[in-house]
Amino acid sequence: MTTASGTAEETVDVVVVGGGPAGLSAAKIMARSRRSVVVVDAGNGRNARAEGVHNYLYAEGTAPADLAEIGRSEARAYDVEIIEGHATTATALRDPRPGAARFTVDLRTGDGPGRTVGARRVVLATGLVDVLPDVAGLAARWGRDVLHCPFCHGWEVRDQAIGVLGTSSMALHQVMLFRQLTTDVVYFQHTAPDPTDAEVEQLAAHGIEWIVGEVAAVQTSEDALTGVQLVDGRVVARQALAVATGLEARTDLLADLGLTTTELELGGIVAGHYLPTDPAGLTATPGVWAAGNIAAPMAQVITSAAAGAGVGAAVHMDLISEDTDIAVTALRAQRESGSHPSSAAAEAEDRGHVLVDRRHGATL
Repeated sequence: MTTASGTAEETVDVVVVGGGPAGLSAAKIMARSRRSVVVVDAGNGRNARAEGVHNYLYAEGTAPADLAEIGRSEARAYDVEIIEGHATTATALRDPRPGAARFTVDLRTGDGPGRTVGARRVVLATGLVDVLPDVAGLAARWGRDVLHCPFCHGWEVRDQAIGVLGTSSMALHQVMLFRQLTTDVVYFQHTAPDPTDAEVEQLAAHGIEWIVGEVAAVQTSEDALTGVQLVDGRVVARQALAVATGLEARTDLLADLGLTTTELELGGIVAGHYLPTDPAGLTATPGVWAAGNIAAPMAQVITSAAAGAGVGAAVHMDLISEDTDIAVTALRAQRESGSHPSSAAAEAEDRGHVLVDRRHGATL
């Protein structure tokens, strides 16, 4: 709800933007310390197309939607409010008084009325977008038999006929990772630079076929990938294709909060952009933290969840510091006004008792 002036009528300790593993983990750890938390989730998780989440201890193979619902249920158990919608804008307030909202976040759910929430702190856990190479048919197979991470989905295509699409000098690194999973690997150079003599020797040593020429499309039959078609018309039978995606942090609210992304360099090439933070997850804007793929593009699901827990703890400690400063300031004001029991004469009397106790060897 908003007032006529557009300011927030409600204020919570923290608004978390993003309801994936990082956002829900941060929300849960803060709520268990009795912080009031609102999570706004647009429902556009990076791994939504995958059949299951892997290398997530205790939840191996769980469907992303099911894992998200488990996380929501756990967070709600500690009174986290989860809003299915979008955070459309955010505003850093000028000179907020201690303990009050530093930010307002405007929320939109469907076609309903907007809502503005005040927040003492903000956590950005909006993730990233995988930008696929410009090859016909890739998007339709993404997350199924068009893959990018051998650790996330490699086991599921073990012993299959796998292709690797080259788009940069890092492609050979991906080739070797997938070669560990099958003996049948074809390297499609596509738009990648020519391999070095040492890399050509490595390909030969592992029995990896190397095909020069750009790829035009992937072919499918009965809802399964069957081949890779080159621009010259050749078709190479494959059951799975590994690609390198551009890793672009979602920029929702960044400009509003005075933040910008920075280039992600891998092997000397720019592979995408991310939001830099300090080791605790604090961004360049005081009061704003970030966790998950927005800040660590290479993180897997379990790593993002762990990062969210760390950020949640850091935000809670930051709020404790502010709350303690407020309490100390109030105590000093009471003492100065004489309204606190320990002020003036009472405080002097207490000090006198301390001196007497010390002279008699009492332990305080």
